[in-house]
Amino acid sequence: MRPGIALIRLVVCLLSGIWIIGAGLPAGAATTERIVVNRFSGVAIEGFDPVAYFVAGRAMRGTAEFEASLWGAVWRFRNEGNRASFLAHPEIYGPQFGGYDPADIARGVTIAGNPRFFAIVAQRLYLFSREANRDAFAANPERFLYEVGKRWPALWEQLSQ
Repeated sequence: MRPGIALIRLVVCLLSGIWIIGAGLPAGAATTERIVVNRFSGVAIEGFDPVAYFVAGRAMRGTAEFEASLWGAVWRFRNEGNRASFLAHPEIYGPQFGGYDPADIARGVTIAGNPRFFAIVAQRLYLFSREANRDAFAANPERFLYEVGKRWPALWEQLSQ
């Protein structure tokens, strides 16, 4: 295995532990800064269906008909199948770093990702604040994930629960 791929897998495994810690929140819990949500509605990632990125390969809005509460956020889906997939494996389908832009995290700041600018790398979803950040990340994800691995734990602690 190439060293870069091993690093990505290590970082993803470490970050998956963050998702597991957050999974203990009760449904309907107050919103959190650790997941990018609309501060008025509590809806995560602007109501886009996180599973649709994987199955449709594009950003698609979910509907209020198919919602789930997890990690202090309301998640919307296009159908019951996507909802069920997310609830069975939120660590896979949920956006990494709570939906914050990994390119910005690598610089030491937390800026919400825009659900329209995304990448799937090593079977994980990443959201970006700008198209240029997504393109830079896609060109060298190992470099960004290495930097994120150094900065994310401290930034995570600064975000309110």
